[in-house]
Amino acid sequence: MAMDIKDTAHAVEAATVMRLLPARPRLLALGEPTHGEDALLGLRNELFRQLVEQEGYRTIAIESDCMMGLVVDDYVTLGTGTLDEVMKQGISHDWGAFAANRELVRWMRAYNVRADDDGRPLSERLRFAGFDGPLEITHAASPRQALTALHDYLAARVDADLMPCTAETLDGLLGTDDQWTNAAAMMDPSQSMGQSAEASRLRVLADDLLALLDAQAPHLLAATSRNDWDRARLYGRTITGLLRYHYWMADTSSARMTRLCALRDVMMAHNLLALATRGPALVHAHNSHLQREKSRMQMWQGPVEWWSAGALVSAQLDGAYAFVATSLGTIRHQGVDTPPPDTVEGLLYALPDDRCLIDVSGLATVLGDRRPAPRVSPWFGYAPLDPAHLADRDGIVFVKDVPQG
Repeated sequence: MAMDIKDTAHAVEAATVMRLLPARPRLLALGEPTHGEDALLGLRNELFRQLVEQEGYRTIAIESDCMMGLVVDDYVTLGTGTLDEVMKQGISHDWGAFAANRELVRWMRAYNVRADDDGRPLSERLRFAGFDGPLEITHAASPRQALTALHDYLAARVDADLMPCTAETLDGLLGTDDQWTNAAAMMDPSQSMGQSAEASRLRVLADDLLALLDAQAPHLLAATSRNDWDRARLYGRTITGLLRYHYWMADTSSARMTRLCALRDVMMAHNLLALATRGPALVHAHNSHLQREKSRMQMWQGPVEWWSAGALVSAQLDGAYAFVATSLGTIRHQGVDTPPPDTVEGLLYALPDDRCLIDVSGLATVLGDRRPAPRVSPWFGYAPLDPAHLADRDGIVFVKDVPQG
C-alpha cells in the first residue's frame, strides 16, 4: 500500500520526537517560524516538560541575552529573587512579558523544589540559559558587564602581578556605556567606536585575560565551583564576541551586514557548544538560527546570507545535534491566511489535526519527485519552510492555525 501523507503525522509528544532520532542528542533544538506567539510558546513548554521528565534533559536554553539569563538561572536553581523580578531582568527582547515564558520559568523553579523542601540535589536541577549575545539587529551592548565580571573573578583568585591590567584601566578604556550602545551606529558605521584606539586596546586586554583564565585553570577549578568557572568562560566568550561585533559595526565595506549577522550566530554557537559539554540541553529559537542550511535575509544594504548557529553546531556535534522546525498554516491576525495547496504548508494544512509532528523522511517518500512550491509570506515577521531543505530537518511540528493571543 502506498504511503499517505496522513501516515507521516504523529502526536506532538516527547516519545514520538525521540522515535524520529537515532539516539538522544546532546542538543535538541525546536525552532519557531515567528516570534511572540503564545500558542507556539505554550506548545514548546508542553514538549519541553515531557522531554525533561521522560528523557532526562537538564538545561533549557532560549534565544535571549546570555548574560541576562544568569539571573533566571539563579532563580530556577537557587530561588534567588522573585518571579516578577527575573522576568523583567533576566530575559531580553521584552520577551519576559509573554505569559508562556513566565510559565516556563515558574515551572522550572517548581520542578527543582518538587522533590522535598530542600529541593533536588544541585547536580539534578533543571538549568536555564540564554544563548544569544547581548545584542540585537539594531544595537549591541557595552562589554563592560562581562569584562568587569571576568576581571573581578580573576583578580580575586590570581596573583596581582599576573593580571594584565587593573580594573581602573579597564574602566578608563570603556568610557561611558552610551558610546557603545549608540543605536545610530547600526545604520552609520562612523558612529561606532568599535575601531577606536580604546576598543583596540580592550581587545588585546580581553585576550590576555582569557589566556590567564586558561593558564590558571587547574587552580581556578580547585578554588571555585564548576558553575563559577563556567560563568567565567561565558564572560570571556561574551567579551570577545561583543568587541569583535563592535569592531565590524565600524566597517564600511559591502560585507558589513553579512559579517554582523554571521558573528551573532557564531556567539550563539559558542554558547550552545558550551552547554553541550554540561549535559543534554533543549534549545528554542527562531528556525533561522537553528537550521542546518544558510540563513538569508533582505536588509537595507541588500540580501545577506550566513551560516546559522544550528549549522555551525551541527557541523561540530554531528549526530549529537537535532533540529525540529515548527511550521504553521495561518496567523490571520498578521495577514497570513490559508497556505496555497501546492506548498508544503498547504499539504500539511489538509491534515485533520490542529497540530502534529511530521516524519520528514516519510514526507519525502510521499512527495516522491514532486517539488512543492515555496510559500511567500505577506508578513515580514513569518518565515515559511524552504521546501528545498526539508531533509535538513529531523522533524517538523506543524500548527494549523495560530490564534491571536
